[in-house]
Amino acid sequence: MKPLVTNEAPDFTATAVMPDNTFNEEFTLSDMRGKYVLLFFYPLDFTFVCPSEILAFNAAVDQFKEKNCEVVGVSVDSHFSHLAWKNTPVNKGGIGDIQFPLVADLDKSIADNYGVLFGGAIALRGLYLIDKDGIVRHQVVNDLPLGRSVSEAMRMLDAIQFTEEHGDVCPANWNKGDDAMEPSAEGVARYLTDHVA
Repeated sequence: MKPLVTNEAPDFTATAVMPDNTFNEEFTLSDMRGKYVLLFFYPLDFTFVCPSEILAFNAAVDQFKEKNCEVVGVSVDSHFSHLAWKNTPVNKGGIGDIQFPLVADLDKSIADNYGVLFGGAIALRGLYLIDKDGIVRHQVVNDLPLGRSVSEAMRMLDAIQFTEEHGDVCPANWNKGDDAMEPSAEGVARYLTDHVA
């Protein structure tokens, strides 16, 4: 799998189930230019780890939107399967009223273009943070049994936006509100002296 970071995110047009449960047959990633996008792949509807992630991203969707970031989920299921899963109550294995689009990648081309198609059948747990210009700035791919961290995705979005605004770089374990480093030898030495040594 070739890393996509620093490259333009592979564009796609596909059918998506929207937050209001309508089908958008022309859902296009590049239509979101001007916003950040958290694009994540999950293996299949009606499975086990997947609903825990989807519900966790949904719980934070308003926080992402406040940061001008749209959340988009993708799996190799059909839009009909997505809708059926949304219409299934959480206590019966469903995901309920998810407030972000779920994209149907039935021909598996989107997962393939992002390098997460596994065994020609399903997607690994890939997550991509895409900036306002359509450039992938962060990616992480987990194996099937390993759920992702929503707080880490939020931290990385904060870091991207911080570096864009201030020009400083974000050191290990940086969180919003923490000191950053000036990208120079002197700035790094000063930061390390103050925070590590």
